[in-house]
Amino acid sequence: MPADLTIQTEVPPSRIPELTDLMRTAWWMSDRTPAEVARLLEHSDIVTTVSLADRLVGFARVLTDYTHLALVLDVIVDESHRGSGLGVALLDAVVNHPELVDVRSLELVCQPELIPFYRRWGFTDQVGRSTLMRRTADARLTSC
Repeated sequence: MPADLTIQTEVPPSRIPELTDLMRTAWWMSDRTPAEVARLLEHSDIVTTVSLADRLVGFARVLTDYTHLALVLDVIVDESHRGSGLGVALLDAVVNHPELVDVRSLELVCQPELIPFYRRWGFTDQVGRSTLMRRTADARLTSC
């Protein structure tokens, strides 16, 4: 790993614009605003960032009950640094976080091409008969 690599478990308010810019490079986060990013940070149980030469280049967050379930969300590494090992450093920091080591199930959702990457940490796509379901804000407005 590069000598100027820093892993942190917080995002200071001054770095929210930088994190928002990083998030906007991913299709599932492209419309997030700094206010939304600030709110999601406030309500996430664990956050992990990777910085290189004081530039934020990686991020992940976790929602958890600290016992049975931890859901890893918004895992991202700046496109120009993918394949350099920063994603490995980020995931190592997440799965080895002291508050997660005894959680029974760490879960995440990823694109099919990333399954081999996450398998390194024991993640599997063999989750029984479970199916991901989603309800969006638009659906709440039209359902009755």
